Amino acid sequence: MMGNWWKIFKCSPWEEEWPWGSGMGVGRAGFFAGSVKPYLRGTVKMKHCYYNESVGFFYNNSRKELTSYWRTKDVLVVALGLTVSVIVLLTNLLVISAIIINRRFHYPIYYLLGNLAAADLFAGIAYMFLMFHTGPRTAGLSVRTWFIRQSLLDTSLTASVVNLLAIAVERHQTVFTMQLHSSMSNQRVVILIICIWVTALLLGLIPSYGWHCLCDLGNCSRMAPLYSRSYLTFWALSNLVIFLIMVVVYTHIFVYVKRKMTRMSKHTSFHPRYKETMINLIKTVIIILSAFVICWTPGQVLLLLDGLACESCNVLAVEKYVLLLAEINSLINAIVYSYRDNEMRSTFRKILCFICYRNPKYSPASVKSNVTKRRILSQNGHSTMDSSL
Repeated sequence: MMGNWWKIFKCSPWEEEWPWGSGMGVGRAGFFAGSVKPYLRGTVKMKHCYYNESVGFFYNNSRKELTSYWRTKDVLVVALGLTVSVIVLLTNLLVISAIIINRRFHYPIYYLLGNLAAADLFAGIAYMFLMFHTGPRTAGLSVRTWFIRQSLLDTSLTASVVNLLAIAVERHQTVFTMQLHSSMSNQRVVILIICIWVTALLLGLIPSYGWHCLCDLGNCSRMAPLYSRSYLTFWALSNLVIFLIMVVVYTHIFVYVKRKMTRMSKHTSFHPRYKETMINLIKTVIIILSAFVICWTPGQVLLLLDGLACESCNVLAVEKYVLLLAEINSLINAIVYSYRDNEMRSTFRKILCFICYRNPKYSPASVKSNVTKRRILSQNGHSTMDSSL
């Protein structure tokens, strides 16, 4: 009996009669060909996918211009992009090296700063890859290479943003508990870092594995012609929510520190160094928020407008510049979170100019003195926040 059924299934090519193509059903001599197909004909509409088309096909579909020659604008963007990428790579490599070398940085906040530097380093590499595969070179990319180019950018930028949120939450905890370092264990920090990268990889790779418009040309984005507009909307809204949380967290820190200074200034025992620490902390918070809003908000708003199919919005006119602005934030992160730290600057000098450390001016005693200055005790015996973080 089983042999007869096998003969029925084998008797003719399956794709000749079955409307879904090869491998999805049986041929006209099969049992299902006469009983099931009449009920399906005219009711099932399969989308046609354009996996074998060129990148230029999708750019034409989205009405995004592809040039065959280098324009002045393209040269300017690539020159600025490569310059920023090199600086981002060098500065963040320096931060990572300093955190590894100096054991005083082996605390949760510095592990998060190191992970932020790694994310920004990755962003620099991704942006450099983009600069070598943009302009007239875009037309020669395969669909796979194009997705790799975009996934690298999305993953690195997402990791940087989520890292900034983790640092904001950690700083909020330490400020309100009046601690220099978080009480979070190293194991929890490692788990947090892994979660950050898993989230970034998921958001960065989703378009390559299905959330694209290769099977739905009407839903293609203008800024990223192979991406679905729904994905851009999701990505932009996710980042804007993170931005909002960060603004709330840092605003809470700002208000708390300002009130604390007002109350402490009424006491005659108010330590001048404590006041200096608080003022520096307020300055840092303002710099962080300003840089974050200036660098990230324009790009996210532009992506959201593109995702919502705003026809009257000329999103293509400034897309390259807002992406460059977001990349510049990877440089600002290293400056704000690391270079304002006295101990970090001291370690940078040790790395860049180790010969100078033979001078007594840079002796270990002076380094220890710098650390002592940073750990100022208030009248109630609790250590204050680091002035730069």
